[in-house]
Amino acid sequence: MIPPKPAARTGKASVRRFVRDFRSDILSAQSARLYRAWMAEFRGPFIHSFTCNDPKLVDLILRRRPMDFPKSPRMAAGLTPLLGNSSFISNGETWRHQRRIIDPAFERGRLRQSFAAMLAASDAGAARLLALADGQDIDIEPQTSHLAADVIFRTLFSIPIQDRIAAQVFAAFRDHQDSQPMVNAGGLLTLPRWLHFHSRRTKRSAARIRDLIGQLVAARQERISSGDAPPDLATKIMTTPDPETGETFTRAEMIDEVATFFLAGHETAASALAWALFLLAEHPEWQDRILAEGTARDFADMRNLNAARAVFREALRLYPPVAMTVRECAHAETLRDRPAPKGAQLVISPFHLHRHERLWDNPDGFDPDRWDSENGKTCQRKAFIPFSSGPRVCPGAGFAMIEGPLLLSAIIAACRIAPGDSRPVPVMRLTLRGKDGIRLRLTSRSG
Repeated sequence: MIPPKPAARTGKASVRRFVRDFRSDILSAQSARLYRAWMAEFRGPFIHSFTCNDPKLVDLILRRRPMDFPKSPRMAAGLTPLLGNSSFISNGETWRHQRRIIDPAFERGRLRQSFAAMLAASDAGAARLLALADGQDIDIEPQTSHLAADVIFRTLFSIPIQDRIAAQVFAAFRDHQDSQPMVNAGGLLTLPRWLHFHSRRTKRSAARIRDLIGQLVAARQERISSGDAPPDLATKIMTTPDPETGETFTRAEMIDEVATFFLAGHETAASALAWALFLLAEHPEWQDRILAEGTARDFADMRNLNAARAVFREALRLYPPVAMTVRECAHAETLRDRPAPKGAQLVISPFHLHRHERLWDNPDGFDPDRWDSENGKTCQRKAFIPFSSGPRVCPGAGFAMIEGPLLLSAIIAACRIAPGDSRPVPVMRLTLRGKDGIRLRLTSRSG
């Protein structure tokens, strides 16, 4: 059975029709030809963009000359109330300074130190799902969101999601996502920055999240000063100086980055995990393969979770949490013999690249074994970018590839998973989600 994907637009669209369809769903507004095209240009009032699917173009933009193609300020404008000028949206020397401080926290040795906290969240999440495993139809997305948030809080601040402030941040973040589902519209439609606006609800929820995070950061600063701070990710990031300037993050900068970790580490993980569980529900033979591997109780055990890792990677291919991102031409360029003026928006769509018919064997099919094939290995190098690529690759990519297989193996060990009453339809919000949720049925393996 082919996993669901949005119904793509066929035929030529006017600017008015594109904008109308776009407001309904970004992905289904895109042309079906993008699953075969190497590049597509779209022009209109306030709109001049290039969708880049050619692996050579992706390599140019993300790896070879990333500073010539900075993050789009138009897209960043939609995230500024929450993220400030964090490393997720900043450019130039500001971004370099931020990454020099952040990157050491996600080195492999540090990830080993975070494993115990990740495992505790995994055990708590599996127990929570087991309590819901009565065979009834449920939306799994709120559950994976809760689990991913627990992982973030335990690894970042050494507190579980049940902590008072952690729970409030989690609730406020859900409200923030609901308040601005079209956060990516500015970049993809090339709207001038002065046309961006934020609703009072968006501003209010963002301010609430930042205030709560500020309380966590202030409390951690006090513990660092008193010498009894736990050796978690927050302590590491807050005490690491920029090796070039000697400066550490200010409190405001740390709030920006924690908000980013929550967006990039919680929302993306929750999306990927929910889609992975849906795919396993439709392919119970892969549940059996994951179950046969056992679970990981220490960091070294992670090397044994080959099936769980392959399934999670395939979920990231079919349903990349960040389905589209936008860069901008800092200078006039020529892309595949077409002129691209300064300021042109370059849309890189992992959703289309990961399903490109001229690159992948069986592009729309669920096949975790593909990663052992020659085609899969080639495409993993050239056309698989769930965490972006190049200097701006997500610093938490390694974290995610431990977290995802660990959580999958723990959940499958506790529960059997079957499809719910309806198949989900993917839509692009802050991350790739089910239009009406992702419905599954869980039953206990011990019952």
